Amino acid sequence: MSGDLGDVADRVVGWARDGEAVEIVVGRSRHTEVRAYRGDVESLSAAESMGVGIRVVQGDRQGFAYAGTLDDEVLAETLADARDNAAFATPDPHVGLAEPDGVAVPDIDLFRPSLLAVPTDRKVALALELEAAVLAADPRITGVESAEFVDASGESCVASTTGIRSESASTACYVSVSCLAEADGVTQTGFGFSVGRELDDLVPADAVDDAARRATRLLGATKPASTRTTVVLDPYVTAQVIGVIGSTLSGEAVLKGRSPFADRLGDEVAASIVTLVDDASNPLAYTASATDGEGLASRRTPLIVDGVLRSFVHDSYSARRAGTVSTGNAVRGGFKSTPGAGCRALALEPGDLDQAALLRDVGDGVLISSVIGLHSGVNPVSGDFSTGAEGLRIVDGVEGAPLREFTIASTLPRMLRDVAAVGADVDWLPMRAAGVSLVIRDVTISGT
Repeated sequence: MSGDLGDVADRVVGWARDGEAVEIVVGRSRHTEVRAYRGDVESLSAAESMGVGIRVVQGDRQGFAYAGTLDDEVLAETLADARDNAAFATPDPHVGLAEPDGVAVPDIDLFRPSLLAVPTDRKVALALELEAAVLAADPRITGVESAEFVDASGESCVASTTGIRSESASTACYVSVSCLAEADGVTQTGFGFSVGRELDDLVPADAVDDAARRATRLLGATKPASTRTTVVLDPYVTAQVIGVIGSTLSGEAVLKGRSPFADRLGDEVAASIVTLVDDASNPLAYTASATDGEGLASRRTPLIVDGVLRSFVHDSYSARRAGTVSTGNAVRGGFKSTPGAGCRALALEPGDLDQAALLRDVGDGVLISSVIGLHSGVNPVSGDFSTGAEGLRIVDGVEGAPLREFTIASTLPRMLRDVAAVGADVDWLPMRAAGVSLVIRDVTISGT
């Protein structure tokens, strides 16, 4: 990491006045996105940003300001703006900065200098090669919705008058492709990913195979009859679902009364085989980081253990309001925002069987390969769950006929209690949750 960011942070903290607490986040990032379409570059964007975000706490008032430069004169103006904003803020007895809690920052290497050295023409070639490969994967594939290469690198420093001083740096990249397959005048879509920290981690062929398989296996899909049945969630769907569950387990959501799990700490809320953990210190997670948005050490936080709700996730503010301590779960959208409580890298503890073995155990049911409108279909207060879906019948333990235009419905608490098996096929995706095949009993399918 460049030492200049730490120097800037230390300098601003040194400008604090008596009786006030000051926190500064200094960040620098670089992002590239290349999208191919019909053998040419549809779009190419490369952006760099840097800047600071400064919080000032004066008694029970908090102010915040940010700037997109590291110039000393602007830094002083930004600190002054944060002080002015604090003077007009609504008093809140719980405001304050994070304080060192004795948890050691994990020694994880998330930065790959090689990614920064990849020339733009190589990134363009990857996107073009990805599009060409998926078009050649199957004669029924008639088009590509998107084929892209994305990379990002970032470095930051968080420092405060309370004794926080942490630095971090990371790189990440992925390729993704979405294709169209057609038969008998009907078109279906499929997608695939490959993620890593540097170019050599990527396996574009896996993304191509996944996209082609997902699209072609849905050709000829029909609308199923309404019923209650066992479903098997594909890893990508599971990642989305547990991401929604994770949002209801944030201390912020609980304090606002927007969680069906409020006041249920210590209760059995899921099947005994369910263990859900948030762990941004796991280097396999795409969103891994050594520290959280307030500079506290990332750590493994078991949320549900053997079916029992053990913890919510907190930043320092929600922890103070709840009368507990931060779990190292402050999230923020870079230097331009203040922190809030949220899950950072969710994963279910895997089981022993791959998806094929799970299907054999299920016998008859439905494999859910994708869902539509998930976030709009979940009530965060009641936990009611209803979303559009498509997938495949499971007949005698194997994949059967494709299905489309149906709805799956239950509630988040009931789905957790009805989990019958967790797969071994952990899939790390470019999001804040890992995927794994998940078997859930007694789910309502609404079709014809």
